[in-house]
Amino acid sequence: MLTPKVPVAKEGYPFIWYCAFSTLVLCLLGFSLTAGIMFILTTFVLAFFRDPERFISPDPDALVCPADGKIISIEEVEDKKFTGQRVKKVCIFMNVFNVHVNRVPFSGNVVKIMYHPGKFYSADSDKAALENEYFATVFSAPHDRQIAVVQIAGLIARRIICWLEPGDSAIKGSRLGLIRFGSRVDMYLPLETELVVTTGQKVRAGETIIGRLQ
Repeated sequence: MLTPKVPVAKEGYPFIWYCAFSTLVLCLLGFSLTAGIMFILTTFVLAFFRDPERFISPDPDALVCPADGKIISIEEVEDKKFTGQRVKKVCIFMNVFNVHVNRVPFSGNVVKIMYHPGKFYSADSDKAALENEYFATVFSAPHDRQIAVVQIAGLIARRIICWLEPGDSAIKGSRLGLIRFGSRVDMYLPLETELVVTTGQKVRAGETIIGRLQ
């Protein structure tokens, strides 16, 4: 039996309680207009930190999407930074209305985690992948291959949270981390990956199948 879970990320509790408390105080003081604005803000913050359960594909070869959002590019690149291999790179842009809890794309051990402090360009720009702050989590895959998931900060995303550590055994579809207030997630996949998504497609973390490892 699945353990019931509050469908809100715990990292959002301080923001939600602060906004809700401010709304209550303003309402009691009679500042109706300001209280109404704070109520709308509270609703937005609550929605932003939502963490719904997802139905994960049982296909052992399927790679699931690590983030909600829209695929903005798919390309082959020489990845010298994370996997040291030529890979297929899939970039997913998340706007402020998407679920921002990220998920593990494929079951495997966490090989390494890399943090890079950087700038905060718009997450859908080319500069974002090169110069923005990021957290990269590299997973082992069968036949000495690796898969990297890179959480990239955006223009207003100022906090990246990764819940995994090197050596952890990660299960496909489990929660990987969180990025606050809009950003981007890039996937670096083995060349043999058979992609089943296209540029411009909307995707859901844990449910949309990105491709299959051959």
